[in-house]
Amino acid sequence: MLVPQSDLTDNHQPMEVVAQPEAANTVENQPVEDPPSSRFTWRIENFSRLNAKKHYSEVFVVGGYKWRILLFPKGNNVDHLSMYLDVADSASLPYGWSRYAQFSLAVVNQIHNKYSIRKDTQHQFNARESDWGFTSFMPLGELYDPCRGYLVNDTLIVEAEVVVRRIVDYWTYDSKKETGYVGLKNQGATCYMNSLLQTLYHIPYFRKAVYHMPTTENDMPSGSIPLALQSLFYKLQYSDSSVATKELTKSFGWDTHDSFMQHDVQELNRVLCEKLEDKMKGTVVEGTIQQLFEGHHMNYIECINVDYKSTRKESFYDLQLDVKGCHDVYASFDKYVEVERLEGDNKYHAEQYGLQDAKKGVLFIDFPPVLQLQLKRFEYDFMRDTMVKINDRYEFPLQLDLDRDGGKYLSPDADRRVRNLYTLHSVLVHSGGVHGGHYYAFIRPTLSDQWYKFDDERVTKEDMKRALEEQYGGEEELPQTNPGFNNTPFKFTKYSNAYMLVYIRESDKDKIICNVDEKDIAEHLRERLKKEQEEKEHKKKEKAEAHLYTIIKVARDDDLAEQIGKDIYFDLVDHDKVRSFRIQKQITFNVFKEEIAKEFGIPVQFQRFWLWAKRQNHTYRPNRPLTPLEETQSVGTLREVSNKVHNAELRLFLEVELGLDLRPIAPLDKTKEDILLFFKHYNPEKEELRFVGRLFVKSTGKPIEILSKLNKMAGYAPDEEINLYEEIKFEPSVMCEPIDKKITFRASQLEDGDIVCFQKSLPVESIEQFRYPDVPSFLEYVHNRQIVHFRSLEKPKEDDFCLEMSRLYTYDDVVERVAQQLGLNDPSKIRLTSHNCYSQQPKPQPIKYRGVDHLSDMLVHYNQTSDILYYEVLDIPLPELQGLKTLKVAFHHATKDEVVIHTIRLPKQSTVGDVINDLKTKVELSHPDAELRLLEVFYHKIYKIFPPSEKIENINDQYWTLRAEEIPEEEKNLGPNDRLIHVYHFTKETAQNQMQILNFGEPFFLVIHEGETLAEIKVRIQKKLQVPDEDFAKWKFAFLSLGRPEYLQDSDIVSSRFQRRDVYGAWEQYLGLEHSDNAPKRAYAANQNRHTFEKPVKIYN
Repeated sequence: MLVPQSDLTDNHQPMEVVAQPEAANTVENQPVEDPPSSRFTWRIENFSRLNAKKHYSEVFVVGGYKWRILLFPKGNNVDHLSMYLDVADSASLPYGWSRYAQFSLAVVNQIHNKYSIRKDTQHQFNARESDWGFTSFMPLGELYDPCRGYLVNDTLIVEAEVVVRRIVDYWTYDSKKETGYVGLKNQGATCYMNSLLQTLYHIPYFRKAVYHMPTTENDMPSGSIPLALQSLFYKLQYSDSSVATKELTKSFGWDTHDSFMQHDVQELNRVLCEKLEDKMKGTVVEGTIQQLFEGHHMNYIECINVDYKSTRKESFYDLQLDVKGCHDVYASFDKYVEVERLEGDNKYHAEQYGLQDAKKGVLFIDFPPVLQLQLKRFEYDFMRDTMVKINDRYEFPLQLDLDRDGGKYLSPDADRRVRNLYTLHSVLVHSGGVHGGHYYAFIRPTLSDQWYKFDDERVTKEDMKRALEEQYGGEEELPQTNPGFNNTPFKFTKYSNAYMLVYIRESDKDKIICNVDEKDIAEHLRERLKKEQEEKEHKKKEKAEAHLYTIIKVARDDDLAEQIGKDIYFDLVDHDKVRSFRIQKQITFNVFKEEIAKEFGIPVQFQRFWLWAKRQNHTYRPNRPLTPLEETQSVGTLREVSNKVHNAELRLFLEVELGLDLRPIAPLDKTKEDILLFFKHYNPEKEELRFVGRLFVKSTGKPIEILSKLNKMAGYAPDEEINLYEEIKFEPSVMCEPIDKKITFRASQLEDGDIVCFQKSLPVESIEQFRYPDVPSFLEYVHNRQIVHFRSLEKPKEDDFCLEMSRLYTYDDVVERVAQQLGLNDPSKIRLTSHNCYSQQPKPQPIKYRGVDHLSDMLVHYNQTSDILYYEVLDIPLPELQGLKTLKVAFHHATKDEVVIHTIRLPKQSTVGDVINDLKTKVELSHPDAELRLLEVFYHKIYKIFPPSEKIENINDQYWTLRAEEIPEEEKNLGPNDRLIHVYHFTKETAQNQMQILNFGEPFFLVIHEGETLAEIKVRIQKKLQVPDEDFAKWKFAFLSLGRPEYLQDSDIVSSRFQRRDVYGAWEQYLGLEHSDNAPKRAYAANQNRHTFEKPVKIYN
């Protein structure tokens, strides 16, 4: 996922930002003589000892601009290496600077260069986004693993390739105006979905079918895939600006985290089509998906020497074509139908004829009108146990003839009258590496010569070369900058290449590229979307005219009474919930008062308006009345006077005085001596705070003089004893102090707009019976209270229960409340984990026992506050568990073919010997005196036998498997000339014209005796592994050193090959058993690289 670097990671898409006109004449934009492209190599020594969070490279110059690499060795708040390209001198550049670069960043594999990880992107750099790159560049587990080859002698090599490009004006571009089409907004990492949706939309027959799916006006788009897709397609057809996909992803049942995960387009395509096929059943458009996309092929096996043939017909919606080893689409089809011969050891068992030589293959019965070809750009690499992207050059034609060479792809049953000549409709492109990147599509909607590029919001006209040749992949050679000099050409691997092609059959194109207009769209849908469009237009118009109007928000006593104690407790009113007026700026305030008279039924002469002011302590209070002179001014002028902070609106308090008959009367003349105070009443029994009124008081007066009035407001007897408090502020903490009733208001520093809270005086003995006996304690509670949603860590998507807590709760308070809720006697068995607001998942590390002071610390994630915590109930108290080390050990039984994973928990200072002793109590041994050993196994090789005295604290079982096994008797009695050797299973694979050795299965040790031949050793190996004679006869045996096999004959003396003793390490010598890997994969092997997996695409509705 591409994100701008900041200490707070965030899921932004790459943004292209336009140059500001002010920068036009700055040095930054002058022509330069430096090469516009360059490669920079950065060697970082002692990499694992880097302590700083950020690490910068030295500055290098490309295109006359200074750049550097910014690296986060331990990840930018993720468990991946984070790496960005940074404008080195951004702080000193002139205002409005901007530059545009295409670049790739790489971590070099120092053992096999082809396994280097490289990612590319492009970005418009400016003051706001002066760095750009990859927050999740590669998993830290892979980077720090010494066997992988990225970190050698604690040195990391990073490469940057930078090409500076001309700046394009992105903001003013109007896709609809320029091309007649609109794009789709990207909501996270959804560009993979956008390119597919645009492709499907531009198959008019498909769009028509979607419009004809029955939906009703009562459906909600976010709950109905058909309606959401209809709505999206309608907007793509009739809207003037880019369209959002949120409703559609909601209808898939995706949460926001799903949208931010880049999935596989093919997977999404299949799932979406299956869903639509299902929703089309029983409707007028039933079967459309099959009619458009479904073809059939025949798998056959045909015996050569007897008359026997087995066939099986299968349907497909898309075809997966090999890219590796194929130079174009035809070569992939040739490979698809290639005949495999089944002979020798691999004969076919034909029913009544026994084992026979046979040929096996696939031929096509029919192709669909719309042919979707998925190009296998991503493949699993066994050596690295990860997915890699294949950027090889791969050509595809504008016209594809699948009847070529006499119909060699067709089965005998195929209808030869159908002409399988196809024309290219769309090319879906992936730019970037295997862990992420960017997707877009080249489409020619009417199959004319004009191509269009659909890149999220932006649609541009493109020529055929851009859509075809430039998407073949391979390497691009940049033009020489200094011709005549002997400088090597700068080659840039093209990480942008086609991964999906859509072809339409010539004979079906008139049917498929059909006309789709308003009459195909249901009336209720047209109405709904028209209404949405009108609302959008209205908002747009309001926005465009906003500079002509002032918004005036008028708060009244009724608003205060309505809100205080329900929506708010502090200050007086939420201005977003009061009556709002949109008034032309030039209208005078006196004219506006007439509108108020009509709206509220209060004659103009009885209205007095107060301006609000934001105080230094962040409270917001009525400050002073408007003067008669101000009321003659325009509302626009007043808004500017009122408050610079809230310059978009004018906020007022309307004071209306009522006579004895409760009718409005003229406001009292206010002098400097008069103070307007607001009163809230608190009831500790009901824990209730409410607004009860306001009064003018004289600054020289004393609170004691107004007590009877306050009692009347609260409904108390006139002589009820009451306590008064001033609500001073509430951010960042509450300040509410008692008011001395006997000193003057001025002495208490009370002024216009101040708030006085009061309550009955409580006898000392009754204070105990209330949770919050006085106003300050109640306001403190309200300020810090927090509803926390608790979820079981095992079910991190579902709320289990909610508890109201205080943010000031200590760690112990929180776990006690959770234990109480769960009916658990021992709170120390509760372990909590905080919530990651960005991924919407639990953080990887739980909260340590008393590791934080307060609940508020548990809920903070960088600058965001969450209201979710995850809990687990442990079998032992957490402080005890934290003193223990937990290891997962796979125990291999000596005689049974079984592996059992045991979880061993021991104090951190324990040794490997303690682990073995603990394990002995849990496992079944072949005899009581059996001795055990612990090995480190990684990718089917043994790297280490742990000495019993080694401390377990530093053993890492996250990336390698810990294996425990009995020590065989023969190893205990080694003779002076006996040798213990490593024996590994392997197969060979040829990749990119290089032979690779792939290890698999369980490695083991074997004792070999001096002078022993391979034939003798084979007998022992066969017995140990219990391999049937028939299979064992096919095995080959080789001595391997540094990954090169030297095949052995039965008569060879094996010990003569193993001259070096105690060889450990990644390239050790071993005896290799070459045979095919038929064994079912053991479940725990998944642990070998748990970081490469991602959630499969699911559409839940």
